[in-house]
Amino acid sequence: MENGKTRKDPPYATSLPDDEGYYGSFGGAYVPEVLHANVEQLRNSYRSILDDPGFRQEFHALLTDYAGRPSPLYLAQRLSGKHGCKIYLKREDLNHTGAHKINNAIGQILLARRMGKTRIIAETGAGQHGVATATVCALMNMECIVYMGDTDVNRQHLNVQKMKMLGATVVPVKSGNMTLKDATNEAIRDWCCHPSNTHYIIGSTVGPHPYPDLVARLQSVISQEIRTQLPAKEGREYPDYLVACVGGGSNAAGTIFEYMGDNRVKILLAEAAGHGIDSGHSAATIHLGKIGIIHGAKTLLMQTEDGQIIEPYSISAGLDYPGIGPLHAYLAGAGRAEVLAVNDLEALDAALELTRLEGIIPALESAHALGALSRKRFHPEEVVVVCLSGRGDKDMDSYIQHANINNHAS
Repeated sequence: MENGKTRKDPPYATSLPDDEGYYGSFGGAYVPEVLHANVEQLRNSYRSILDDPGFRQEFHALLTDYAGRPSPLYLAQRLSGKHGCKIYLKREDLNHTGAHKINNAIGQILLARRMGKTRIIAETGAGQHGVATATVCALMNMECIVYMGDTDVNRQHLNVQKMKMLGATVVPVKSGNMTLKDATNEAIRDWCCHPSNTHYIIGSTVGPHPYPDLVARLQSVISQEIRTQLPAKEGREYPDYLVACVGGGSNAAGTIFEYMGDNRVKILLAEAAGHGIDSGHSAATIHLGKIGIIHGAKTLLMQTEDGQIIEPYSISAGLDYPGIGPLHAYLAGAGRAEVLAVNDLEALDAALELTRLEGIIPALESAHALGALSRKRFHPEEVVVVCLSGRGDKDMDSYIQHANINNHAS
């Protein structure tokens, strides 16, 4: 209920995906036979579990009392002055474990327990999903195995130590580019070997149906809160722009979920251009990808003419992925979302700008969303909400190495 009236879900949220898990021509479930029963069990039960009053009560109680929600919607006044509009930051960096990932992890661990699973596996790039998964497994006393590319183990060593302290087994993956794609490959192999007792907590809106929809629904608490928080600040429940970074796409999906069918709201997504779209060292999947199948879903995929995956690159471990969630592939193709490719230097500059103007050090992933602001011309009366998906503790080595922070004027 809202202002005494029943508010209907926006059309995109109710009509997508279809029964087979497709967002237009993207999505579906392409899984080996050994996992078919697992995926079907999840598909047949996730909506009824998520809609169950007991689940919803427990989920929201943990979001409130454990994760610390609602996260603030903060008017960044100095940043707003720099960009000539009203910029609000949705402070997911203030959640327990330091990012939006805890929302999904809490929901999926409760789902797994109701489905009788006793063992949890996960993949992680930047480490925030791994930390969130290890956290909820410690809370629920469940076995936790996290797969992480060896490249990311080295550049995100703080999060690796957190996962181990929480009791998780961290498995470094040394195949391929040793990043998120390769960690996901190994997690799927593990799931194939232990299908009966294992639940795979996928951290983003990727993978076979129903994972993209499941993760989007669990993360939709972000946009639900934006809708509730904005009226007290701006006298209306919708912004003019929503801005988020996309790698797999979970924070973006959560940020836009309530507004996908509201054409008053423009959606601006930032993907990782790395050294530049045409450099050969990029993760700008929506710009560079062609339709293919990766990790159980049909989506846009960076690939060669003969279908071999092109290894992605980004300074941000959480955006270093050759695919994209099928929801975001669809929204970009349909023109509902504008996608900008933000390179490493633009992200680093945006991170330093936020730090110096607002006293907030963002994650490198979030810095890409902030980097998109300088690429647009806003009007003074426009309200822009940026999802600050995570905090920058884990990225300090990268900032110190690349941002040359000691030589920047304050």
